[in-house]
Amino acid sequence: MRAIAQDTYGSPDVLELRDLPTPLAGPDEVLIEVRAAALNPADWHFMRGQAYVVRLVGYGMGFGPRGPRTKIRGLDVSGRVAAVGANVTRFREGDEVFGQGNGTFAEYVTAPESALAPKPANLTFEQAAAVPEAASTALQGLRDAGGIRPGQSGRRVLINGASGGVGTYAVQLAVAYGAHVTGVCSTRNVDLIGSLGAHEVVDYTREDFTRVTDRRPYDVILDLIGNRTLADCRRVLAPEGTLVLSNGDGGRWFGPLGSLVRALVVSPFVGQKLRPLAVRPNAENLTTLKTLIESGEVTPVIDRTYPLSETPAAMRYLEEGHARGKVVIAVGAATAPPPPPGT
Repeated sequence: MRAIAQDTYGSPDVLELRDLPTPLAGPDEVLIEVRAAALNPADWHFMRGQAYVVRLVGYGMGFGPRGPRTKIRGLDVSGRVAAVGANVTRFREGDEVFGQGNGTFAEYVTAPESALAPKPANLTFEQAAAVPEAASTALQGLRDAGGIRPGQSGRRVLINGASGGVGTYAVQLAVAYGAHVTGVCSTRNVDLIGSLGAHEVVDYTREDFTRVTDRRPYDVILDLIGNRTLADCRRVLAPEGTLVLSNGDGGRWFGPLGSLVRALVVSPFVGQKLRPLAVRPNAENLTTLKTLIESGEVTPVIDRTYPLSETPAAMRYLEEGHARGKVVIAVGAATAPPPPPGT
């Protein structure tokens, strides 16, 4: 099969299109013929080996001190089931699925049955690949960490980084759950965020949302950028509100971990809840998102689509930090059928 692989950490130049063996599905796994994959910040962090501390402690996640132990990049996937392991009961060959595997920038990938769900019927493969990581982050950030539930009308939610991959889902999910939503983005994205249902849009090039105190405080702030201090965000957060952090600046050594650790240290001593967000997509959350997507309440926003061979260019674009929604890799049908499991 063709796949995008790397041997060392570095810029997108370390990513190479190669011919590699087709993987085999384990007993609890599904082998997927990949039709599309999507890029996430985790992919370029992994590509570059950042934060540096993870190279030392992330062995079990596929990191190594000098180069990645897992060579193929990519987490999000959509495609057709090519084979199933002996213990798999939810899928069979030919089913259309979406979810997460390890090494999805390839023509085939294996994934745990528990990390997959049937593809939403109203989405293309490219759209479906744009869902798992970003939409699950938004769902878990708002629902699980932020406590936002359907029907809680009037709760005020601010999303910092509303035009990115996670942010575009977060705006739609918060609106679907009945919240009053404020999205923070740049000038060129104001119309986009308004079209997704946000009740207010703050253009950060003209206004600092943490310095405006004449608005009612927010019940939940979902910070997807990490470009404001904890003190700044707490200034516009309700006394018993929740600040959910999924990013931050800790330098090359610690990356977002620095801000997340500070939040954990401060949280016990203040009335507000400061919650770092750790996300693991699973079949239950994917099924929830599938329902919302098929009902029309949530729609993937895709900025650009690249062929598999141009994955390095896609990664460069993602690293620039200006993508509107998701960046997707169209893989297409594989060049040859995979061997059956166990051969």
